Amino acid sequence: MNSDLFCGELVRLTVEDPRVLAEAFSRWDRDSEYMRLLDSFPALQWSTKKVQEWVEKDQDQLRPDLFMFGIRTRSEDRLIGGISLDGVKWAHGESFLGIGLGDRTCWGNGYGTDAIRVILRYAFTELNLVRVSLDVFEYNPRAIRCYEKAGFVHEGRLRKFLDREGERWDMIFMGILREEWEKTA
Repeated sequence: MNSDLFCGELVRLTVEDPRVLAEAFSRWDRDSEYMRLLDSFPALQWSTKKVQEWVEKDQDQLRPDLFMFGIRTRSEDRLIGGISLDGVKWAHGESFLGIGLGDRTCWGNGYGTDAIRVILRYAFTELNLVRVSLDVFEYNPRAIRCYEKAGFVHEGRLRKFLDREGERWDMIFMGILREEWEKTA
């Protein structure tokens, strides 16, 4: 048994002070490429104050279907992103994974894969979930490779779902089952 449920090889998952998260998120939100990889909504910039209000509201609600963490490097204890399990359906043992690495210097260095492995261990061993799902845009091959390395498999797609700069892109659905994760854990 792993003695630290929230630690991987490269990262650890943390609960962050709303002010710390707000400063990081509002800084990362100024990177339009990051925002377009993260969500299908139009890229928006929020003030630190507005982000802090949103984070505080989420933390105050104590939603039983949301588990949200910061991602920090183990080597420097630097906040580089966020990861969550959202919309947990307890009756079905299912949840949706969201991740964003806002610090570009960490892209392509294994931090995302490590964070996903940590949260999957949490999902399957601590929360006793049966499956975790996610979606990703086809123009994000780096994320697709990351999810595949963590054990996710392609399950479907919405063709021409998203319009970015005059081009249509598919949304890809991926998932992992507990028994698939157990083979790689």
